[in-house]
Parts: sequence; structure tokens; C-alpha cells
Amino acid sequence: MKKLSFINKLIYLLNSLFAILLLLAYSIPYIKPTTFPVISALSLITPILLIINLVFFIYWLVGLKKQFLLSFLTLLLGFNFSTTFYKFSSKDVISTPKTSIMSYNVRLFNLYNWIKNSDTKDNLIDFIVGENPDILCLQEYHQQERLEKLYPYNYTYFTDNKNKIGQAVFSKYPIVASGSLNFKKSTNNAIYVDVVKHEDTLRIYNIHLESLHINPAKETVSSDNSQRLLKNIGKTFSKQQEQVLLINKHLSKTTYKIVLCADFNNTAFSWAYKNLKTNFSDAFEEAGSGFGTSYRLKHIPLRIDFILTDKKINILNFKNYSVKFSDHYPIESLINF
Repeated sequence: MKKLSFINKLIYLLNSLFAILLLLAYSIPYIKPTTFPVISALSLITPILLIINLVFFIYWLVGLKKQFLLSFLTLLLGFNFSTTFYKFSSKDVISTPKTSIMSYNVRLFNLYNWIKNSDTKDNLIDFIVGENPDILCLQEYHQQERLEKLYPYNYTYFTDNKNKIGQAVFSKYPIVASGSLNFKKSTNNAIYVDVVKHEDTLRIYNIHLESLHINPAKETVSSDNSQRLLKNIGKTFSKQQEQVLLINKHLSKTTYKIVLCADFNNTAFSWAYKNLKTNFSDAFEEAGSGFGTSYRLKHIPLRIDFILTDKKINILNFKNYSVKFSDHYPIESLINF
């Protein structure tokens, strides 16, 4: 530190602060949100902390300063986090029986004109029809007869029955059982179906964990409202904890192979993700590429939508789409079912 210029000393202090924040973020998946609700909010900015520490590492390395070790060692300690954040290559699809599964938060098909384009709903449905997935899980679903006529089998569950708003699963294969987990005091929910293909049964869960009820793209963080925002996020993540425990209890009673399609409203660095992924493979980690961005938040690569599969299922491919018909991007995986 003595040999550093005044500016570099300030930069190193900032570097130290962000390194500490990243180290703290590494612990979030292991701490129940109800224990430290506010701290759990760090899971949302972990991607930013990773990028910032990478920038510091490059800065010191280019300047041939030993201070590069701070961010280098911090990043190295969280090496396992990197595969949930960025993938350098995807899998090659091999010849085998395949089933495509798409998960998409469709934001009510632009019911309230969030996107100022009257064709958004039709464009969104046209996109789905064009991609033609074998199984389609939709969160924030608003009843659409065109989709319900397209697929021979479907299950919809409306938490708002009056406005026909909820979740849906569409399938080309027969649905032999279905149900809802009915989250308490929430407009979010988890539903499930059992689909049969060639006498093999697969349990599909369509999960939408508690929402933040804020628009982070528009919400201005200031000294006046930052405390309110953090408190709101803490409450949301505590509620997600309750929902995850309910889901895991339901999962434990299933003997079929399972696929989870989900909008977690949280990242892969969260307690919710860690505790739902325990017995599953993340399709993005297995066969995806890039950042896996699934939520539109300016230039921050947020991955909050997931397809998790039973470890007995071979994941052949994973794809992120960049279509802008919702505040989420659709994701799709190809599996050997």
C-alpha cells in the first residue's frame, strides 16, 4: 500500500469493500432468508459483484500490481459460482428420443400494455407456435384460447379466477394427473402435471415463487426509499423460503422423474435456488452458454428463470431466447424423455 499513489489507494479501498461484499454474497445460499432477511438481498446483485471484482483484478494485473491477488483470491473462492453465472460452451445434441420443454413468464401477454405495441400478444403467441415445444410452462398466464386449442392437453390454474390469471402447462402428451400447491396469502403459485410418453411418466412442476412487487428497472434507489426496498426484498425472500419448503415437501412424495420449470424471482446465488436444486441438474449449467440472462434489467445479466431436471434425465441442449415480448426471456431445454 505504501508504494501506491493516492488514487490507487482509494481504488484499493473500494476493491476491498467489493471483495468483502462478494465474500458475504457467497454465504447467502446457506443462510435462511428469515434469519437475515435484508442481507439475503445480496443474491440479486451477486452478478454485479462478480463483474466488479473481475474489473478490479484486470486493473491491478495490467498495472503489474500485487493487489490483483485480492480480487483473484476472492473470485477463486467462489469458483463454483461461475458456472451458474456464465457458460463458455453448450452441448452438442445427440441422436436420441427428445422432448422439448419451454418455460416462459409471459407477463399476462401484455394485458396492461406495458410494452407499447398492440401486436405484442399476437407476436408472443406466434413465437410459441413457431418454436412448437412439446411441453410449455407459462407463468403470469392470462387465458388464451388460441394456445388452449393448439395443444391437445393442458392444465391451467387461476389464482385470480375472475380475470383468468395464473399459470398453465400445455402438452403434446397425455396429462394423466394435475394439481396445485396453493401458496398461502400469495398470488404466486406452483402447479404440476404428470405426462405420459411411451408408457413413461414424467412429473412437471410449473413454479412461480413470490414476486418482489417492484420494478427494479424504474425504481430509484435513494436514501429515502432504500430502506423500504431492502425491507420489501427481505420479506419477499422470507416468503420464498416458506414456498420452497412446501415445494420440497411435495417433491418428496413423487416417485416419477421430475422437471421443474420456474420463475424463482431470485438468482442462482440464492437460498431458494440452492434448496430447490439439491437433487436436480440445472439445464443451463449442463448444456447452456453465455450468461443465461432471462430477465430484462438494462445491462445486468440476471438469470432468475430455470429448468431443473431429475439427475436421471439426460439434458441434451439448453437455449435462451432474446425475444422482447415480456419482461422475461423464454428458456427451453431438450431432454431424453
